[in-house]
Amino acid sequence: MAAFVAAVLGASVHLPSLAQEKIKVAGVYTVPFEQQWVGRIHAALQAAQARGEIDYEATENVANADYERVLREYASAGHQLIFGEAFAIETAARRVARDFPQTAFIMGSSGGPQAPNFSVFDNYIHEPAYLTGMIAAGMSQSGKIGLVGGFPIPEVNRLMNAFMDGARAINPQVQFTVTFINSWFDPPKAKEAAFAMVDAGVDVLYAERFGVSDAAKERGVLAIGNVVNTQDQYPDTVVASAIWHFEPTVAAALEKIRTGSYTAENYGPYSMMQHKGASLAPLGTFEDKVPAEIKEKVAARQAEILAGTFEVEINDAQPKP
Repeated sequence: MAAFVAAVLGASVHLPSLAQEKIKVAGVYTVPFEQQWVGRIHAALQAAQARGEIDYEATENVANADYERVLREYASAGHQLIFGEAFAIETAARRVARDFPQTAFIMGSSGGPQAPNFSVFDNYIHEPAYLTGMIAAGMSQSGKIGLVGGFPIPEVNRLMNAFMDGARAINPQVQFTVTFINSWFDPPKAKEAAFAMVDAGVDVLYAERFGVSDAAKERGVLAIGNVVNTQDQYPDTVVASAIWHFEPTVAAALEKIRTGSYTAENYGPYSMMQHKGASLAPLGTFEDKVPAEIKEKVAARQAEILAGTFEVEINDAQPKP
């Protein structure tokens, strides 16, 4: 994955060494903490706070129009490290970073790093998404699988494409239905989109958004989870999930802040399986329901991914039905 090695851009941000001090960290999120993507970031930072490594404050449900103001407030208040997502407000977020060059920003972004202090990250969990696609195809009786996503942006597209590639590895004839609800958090809308797919014959749903697993449960079909494992809430519905672990990203960033070596770079690779930034959730209640042959194929492919002998394609193009 040489193309994804974090590249240092420009000089370090000249923050003092903070080895013996708590780092003051802020989180600025456009959706609620319960949303799965932000929830993983928030949980990782809460864990760092519980360990005594950071002082952490966060604001959820920040409107795009208010995002710049909230970023500036945290930076002005002396927060040394700020996490958030800049997908819809790239220009504003990068402008704030330029105005506070001694503050470290690490933002979910479709763009690259901006020297000296604006780093980017993403949930590169396409590898376990591929594995869940294999499981989905192995569990589908109709050969019809539906995918419900938020927006057709690279961060979503690559997961869906990887999932579809994994499904094709098991059943080359599998048919896909793809819908985007154009929202990051609208469970009722996602649920309705899923209902339409089930009515069309789909018997496995890829739940990129919350609400899809509810539809699957109500209609008696199966679901595949994304980012978080919700099988405990849907024990007879959610077969498998691709899990994002933000802890490696947080650990890497905090170490660089502590040592005064922070630079603008791409933290995306820390979300990959080789860094333990992603994983396939245990099958749990479906351990004895997934065919043994499928489990063997998934285990073999996972071993190849971890060994670097198989590379899941990163395809950011909008997936096609």
